[in-house]
Amino acid sequence: MLEVQVDLKSSLADAAAPLSIGQLARRSGVAASALRFYEAEGLIAGGRSSGGHRQYPRHVLRRVAFIRAAQVVGLTLPQIKAALATLPQGRTPTKADWTRLSAGWAPLLDERIAALQQLRERLTGCIGCGCLSLKACALYNPQDVKRSEGAGARLLRIETAP
Repeated sequence: MLEVQVDLKSSLADAAAPLSIGQLARRSGVAASALRFYEAEGLIAGGRSSGGHRQYPRHVLRRVAFIRAAQVVGLTLPQIKAALATLPQGRTPTKADWTRLSAGWAPLLDERIAALQQLRERLTGCIGCGCLSLKACALYNPQDVKRSEGAGARLLRIETAP
C-alpha cells in the first residue's frame, strides 16, 4: 500500500528563502552581470549570506521584470531609476504603479515612433536614389557638412530626448 507524504514545511521555507544571484538570473532571464550592474546602480537591492554571496528577496523578481519591461519600451536605466524612485520606500511596483508610470512615457514613445518613421522615409529615399553615398547625397548631407564631424555613419542614428 502506498502512503503519500506531503512536506509543506520545506515548500514554505523554500518560498521565503532568498534567491542567490544565479537563481535570480535563471528566474528572471537576466544575466548575473546585469543584475550586479542593476544593484550597483541602485535599481535593485539585496544582501549577503554569511559566506559573502549575494542574496535577493523574492520580490526583487518583480522589480527586475519591471526594469526589463521598461527597457523594452525604450527607457534608459536613469529613466527607470527615476521611475522606481517615485515608489514609496523602494517597494516593488504594482500594476497600478505601471499604469501610472507608463502613462507618462507615452510622449517618449510617440517621439520614438516619429523618429523611426522619419528614418524609414529617409532610408527609402536614399535607397531610391541609388547613390548610397552620404558624401554625394544632397538629401542627407548637402555640401558634405557632416564631414566635419568625422568618419563613419552619422545620419542614421535615432536621437531621443533623455
